[in-house]
Formats: sequence, structure tokens, C-alpha cells
Amino acid sequence: MTRILALSGSLRQNSSSNLILQAITSLAPNDVDIERYDNLGDLPHFNDPEADPASVQEFKRKIREADAVLICTPEYAFGIPGTLKNAIDWCVGTGEFVSKPVGLVTASSQGEKGHAALLLVLSAISANVIDESSLLISFVRAKIDKEGNVKDQDLLNILKRLTFGLSVASDKKKDAG
Repeated sequence: MTRILALSGSLRQNSSSNLILQAITSLAPNDVDIERYDNLGDLPHFNDPEADPASVQEFKRKIREADAVLICTPEYAFGIPGTLKNAIDWCVGTGEFVSKPVGLVTASSQGEKGHAALLLVLSAISANVIDESSLLISFVRAKIDKEGNVKDQDLLNILKRLTFGLSVASDKKKDAG
């Protein structure tokens, strides 16, 4: 069983990012368990890396215990939403993401700049971003309905394969380690 921790860059329940994560979860193979972490908004502002509050310790533990991490986020002001960036900042010097297989889905109107910015941040923390599990979905609202059903067949096929890439990468990491 592959355990994937899913993070949304949006705190709004009906956001495109959350709807895409919902679709990915429903399409995941039976041997993949996706756990959503919905408490990014509860993490305090990054301040003192030496003083991890309990909520930050729990967040880091969830990352360590996961075989892979899947991030689905909008682009915000041509960059990374503040809540998501804050969460990642808590992990910069502590190694939770080092060599961890990570999938990145940017679901936005445009998204190119936010996607590139997050890829840069993930490289800074030595995450192992899996190409087969990373995707930029521009004009996402035209591809899903209000309930999160994917209307675009090409996107649906890609989302079906997305967790498989993370599963394969995490299996390779387990075998090597």
C-alpha cells in the first residue's frame, strides 16, 4: 500500500484545487491510500525553526510517514499561495521533503508562474518531483463542473495515471532504502 499525503494550496472547500484532489482521490488505484491534510490554515506563521509548535510537529510527522506527497494548488498573484508557502517554510531546514517523491498539480486560470515558483521551492528543499505526477491545468474551471466531475477526457486520463507515478517512485525509494 502506498500512502500519499495530499496538500491543497487553497483553503476554500469548493476551490478548483480541492475539486481536483477529490477527483484524483476517487481515481486512485486500490493499492494507493490518499490522506488529505486540511490543516494548513492552522499552522502558525513561520518564525523560529527551533520552536516547532505542536501543529507544525504533526504536519512534519505526516510528511515523514507518507510514502509520497501530492500538492494541488492554484496560482496566486503569479506565485504560491501564502498558506502553502508558509507550511513548506517550516520544512526548509529539517529534511522532511529530502528525496520524498512529490507530485505537483497546479490548477488555475493560467498557472505557469505559480507552477514554476513552486518547482523552484521544491528543488530548494530537495524534494524528488516526479514528472509523471506533475501537471499544469490551465483554465481548470472549463475542465470540471461545480461538483468536481472532470469534463475533459484527456485530463481525466492523466489524473488516472498521476498517482501511479507517485506509487512507482515511492516503491523505488523503499527498495533503495
